[in-house]
Amino acid sequence: MKLSIIIPVLNEARNLVEMLPFYLNHAYKKHFEVIVVDGGSEDESFLIAKNLGVHVMQSTEKSRACQMNLGVKYALGETLYFVHADTRVLTSFFTDISDALDRGISAGCFAYSFDDDRWLLKVNSWFTQFNGLLSGGGDQTLFVKREVFEEIGGFDETYCIMEDFDLTRRLKKSHNFHVIPKKVTVSARKYATNSWIRVQLVNLLMVILFHLNVSPLRLKRLYSSLLVHPISNLPKNS
Repeated sequence: MKLSIIIPVLNEARNLVEMLPFYLNHAYKKHFEVIVVDGGSEDESFLIAKNLGVHVMQSTEKSRACQMNLGVKYALGETLYFVHADTRVLTSFFTDISDALDRGISAGCFAYSFDDDRWLLKVNSWFTQFNGLLSGGGDQTLFVKREVFEEIGGFDETYCIMEDFDLTRRLKKSHNFHVIPKKVTVSARKYATNSWIRVQLVNLLMVILFHLNVSPLRLKRLYSSLLVHPISNLPKNS
């Protein structure tokens, strides 16, 4: 299996310094490529990725959907793996995905835990092992066969938020979507700048409005207004 790891970034210099050496020194590094797609960072994100020797490209759009589609355009792998810059994958990620594909699974994600030991966050992460209405967010690192990704049309670029849930919603309608119960590690930085209950209520509201087909732009504006974001990686729209 040839795997293409696609990482959309916006002002993620610190995370790239931490995460990219993991891939570059991995035991299976000959079997995958790493593509960083920058959405116009004002920090050293682009330069760091370039200097470390991974594939890096510049997107004209500050949109994860656009950035990830651009990465796919230049990807060589027959399997795609979308990873956020603040997520740390398991050392076994390559064999975990390979084993899932060998079992006939065409798309899926991992469960996750937070880089924070607060018990409320442990409750959150416990639910991520289940393939339900709330599964398939980008923090769970999504993998999908390239032919399946292209068949369903890739990421819908009208989604400036919730693009991951839109993709998995379409995947689940026609393909076998699986949650690998092993846990990647997700940053709790959003909870550091907002209360736990506030984040939970906002996330629940976003999911409900998403399934009610509220426009992505309205969702983005509402989300941006309700939470304090430690790193502003949401595009500004007039």
